[in-house]
Amino acid sequence: MTSLWRAVRGRPRDEVRDISTIDDYALALQEALGYGGWSALGITQTQPGEAAEKAPGDLPGYAQLFATNPVIWACMVARQMVFSAPRFIWQRLNNGTPSELFGSTDLRLLEEPWMGGTTQDLLSRVIQDADLAGNSYWTGADDELVRLRPDWTFIVMERRVMRGGVLGWRKLGYIYQEPGEEPVPLLADEVAHFAPVPDPLATYRGMSWLTPVIRETQNDSLMARHKRKFLENAATPNMVVRLAREVSPEAFAKFKAKMEANHRGVENAYKTLYLGGGADVTVVGSDFKQLDFAKVQGAGETRIAAAAGVPPIIVGLSEGLQAATYSNYGQARRRFADGTIHPLWQNAAGSFGRLVQPPGGNRSGAVRLWYDARHVPFLREDAKDAAEIQGIQSRTIRALVDAGYTPESVTAAVIAQDWSLLIHTGLFSVQLQAPGTSAPSSDVRARALAAALQDAIRPTEGGA
Repeated sequence: MTSLWRAVRGRPRDEVRDISTIDDYALALQEALGYGGWSALGITQTQPGEAAEKAPGDLPGYAQLFATNPVIWACMVARQMVFSAPRFIWQRLNNGTPSELFGSTDLRLLEEPWMGGTTQDLLSRVIQDADLAGNSYWTGADDELVRLRPDWTFIVMERRVMRGGVLGWRKLGYIYQEPGEEPVPLLADEVAHFAPVPDPLATYRGMSWLTPVIRETQNDSLMARHKRKFLENAATPNMVVRLAREVSPEAFAKFKAKMEANHRGVENAYKTLYLGGGADVTVVGSDFKQLDFAKVQGAGETRIAAAAGVPPIIVGLSEGLQAATYSNYGQARRRFADGTIHPLWQNAAGSFGRLVQPPGGNRSGAVRLWYDARHVPFLREDAKDAAEIQGIQSRTIRALVDAGYTPESVTAAVIAQDWSLLIHTGLFSVQLQAPGTSAPSSDVRARALAAALQDAIRPTEGGA
């Protein structure tokens, strides 16, 4: 392993250090990601003028943390369950303003990304790759979406030359290479690259939120080991047992073996300790209460949850429950949704937009890929809030219809929050009639309303 480390980092033999502690491992991992003294800025040179942002090599290690650390598991699963809940949908842009949502058969690739797969399966793998590796890569092949494992995917770039100098890097595409197989080149527009947190030392690559809390995760594991050792030691602090100096080594060894057999381990906890003449017991160390164990461990858990963007109360962490009760859960839920989940959804919609064709092949920007979170249970308003919103909308619809707008256009405008969708019938209330004029009869008003509705429907029928 030492020779491999030296070959990868290019460090002289006499400068190679052994990795024997958790701190050594954490420091070596961060250096490998470009956050140490031997950083290569995350760029691997290939040919003159070309380079590749190296794939993160920390995916297996982070996956191990996900499988063994309960705090990381809880935070990642909370993100995954909410992130995977919506569905993809098209959204019209009316003069640059987001407008109505609609679906079409062009979304089939995202609704069934592979045989038996669903949008929820797709989004679950997307957020899991992004959490562990900072990047999630997908491409289309044989009418299916194919996941590109992040640590086997490289971003190929070339130098951007301007006015005789180098001005950053331009993305050419991607290279995917499984161990022992030939590399597969992919063009930039053939890959959906989801990287919600940019790596500051790379141009296009993302960074996992686990990277800055790698030591906190190790500390949390150490706290769990400390708790296990405490219970294995009969749930008591350490003890020092002194015997008289006249006791022979053989008698001391026999006494030690008998005491460990009768008083060590969880099954021997809380037993009465009987000592013969000349034996003296002194308690050393601290118990959980003296260590303030819950507070110390809770602080580390909160740092991990903060890095994940998950309020501690959402995943039931002890420190979050001490600072607030479940009566504050609604506020924490909105913080989680508005500050973490919605930006991730927006990024995912933009990333996968290049793999699907808008209706009619429209690339003018009038239609974009978006997400529909209206039926996500986690985001449902409280019954009172929902009733108030519906009451306000109903009053708005009534006022607009009374003002002479068609009911269909009023409903569409209120749902899409786009007033440009309103279509007027040409009829006005009595209060808006000029002085001295009489209001049209009911028959005239009915005919005018029917004509206006027919004019509003006719363009739709012609387009169909």
